[in-house]
Amino acid sequence: MTIDSTCPSCGAGVGASFYELPAIPTNSCLLINDRMAARDFPVAPLRLSCCPDCGFIFNAAWEASRTVYSEAYEETQGFSPTFNAFHERLARDLIDRHDLHGKRVIEIGCGKGEFLALLCRLGDNEGVGYDPSFVPSRLDAASAGRARFVREFFDERTGPVSCDFVCCKMTLEHIPDVGRFVGMVRRALEGQEDTSVFFQVPNAKRVLQDGAFWDIYYEHCSYFTAQSLSHLFARSGFAVDRVWTDYDDQYLMIEARPANTRMPVSASADAVAETREWIEEFRRSVGSASRAWHHHLRDMAAAGRRTVLWGSGSKAVAFLTTLGVDGEVESVVDINPFRHGRYLPVTGHEIVSPDELSTTSPDLVVIMNPVYRDEIREMLRVRGCEPEIRCV
Repeated sequence: MTIDSTCPSCGAGVGASFYELPAIPTNSCLLINDRMAARDFPVAPLRLSCCPDCGFIFNAAWEASRTVYSEAYEETQGFSPTFNAFHERLARDLIDRHDLHGKRVIEIGCGKGEFLALLCRLGDNEGVGYDPSFVPSRLDAASAGRARFVREFFDERTGPVSCDFVCCKMTLEHIPDVGRFVGMVRRALEGQEDTSVFFQVPNAKRVLQDGAFWDIYYEHCSYFTAQSLSHLFARSGFAVDRVWTDYDDQYLMIEARPANTRMPVSASADAVAETREWIEEFRRSVGSASRAWHHHLRDMAAAGRRTVLWGSGSKAVAFLTTLGVDGEVESVVDINPFRHGRYLPVTGHEIVSPDELSTTSPDLVVIMNPVYRDEIREMLRVRGCEPEIRCV
């Protein structure tokens, strides 16, 4: 095997990539104020590779200098009742199973702080969240409870921490050197064997099996299956307690504790072979899936029918830029008011409020996440819209 790169999880040599895109936006969630700036947004190549030793998948073409995380990074899903119900259910489950009452909690990559605030309020816990994209004005004191926020990355400079629980949701997939990062978290917890850690990442198995090209974008430089995630934590010095999926199998979650002793860990050859099978399934399906979507959107436009996308986050950006469509989609709808009047990178589609559909009812609504289908259908109904609805 010709070595093209080194696995960021286990350090093994990795060969050729299995999925490549020549030029995709380097950020999907930055707020862009004008269409011209959006169309001129920077792009970079993507090359997904799979480690033959541990099954970890990563973008071998990723460059740190191309990604930006700041107040302009608008990632929250907290305006959705469906998502908020899931968030509260997850928070209550973690509080109950880990007896998080009057404890000290740390969240790495806390975003706008909603989940840490839940853990603190519901369990009367003290919390510290780390994230450079946190915006103080978005979370008032009453909502935050006993949580406080540090607008910095959690890294080696943070040093040892004393806590009862570490939470890291939808952050590890943004980190390239995952082996170094999880090892750093383990060292920060040295001598705290009773501290539990909880990580949540996108479920790569679902992405591969569904041919979900809209779930592959530049900020996500790391992709995990249950096996590769467990292997990463075990070889980093954690004892893995539980691995499971939730949110319609979209999220992969792991709970672990610092291990008392460190043992050599080898990945399961059968599990890696299974990941390779999913990759082959992805390679067979992704081309036909993208062609089918492109033809459908083109035919709708040719027939004079209006198409809008619902959801303006990373999925929408990846969907539109991978397909290479432009005028075939009129606009993109989002319930997040902080996104209204902004523009998607590269394609320049304007993000509009659902209220605008009341006067210009679309013929087709493409929902970027099927978990929100019922919520969106009801929002369309109360606005007098009865379009065709399709989910990616």
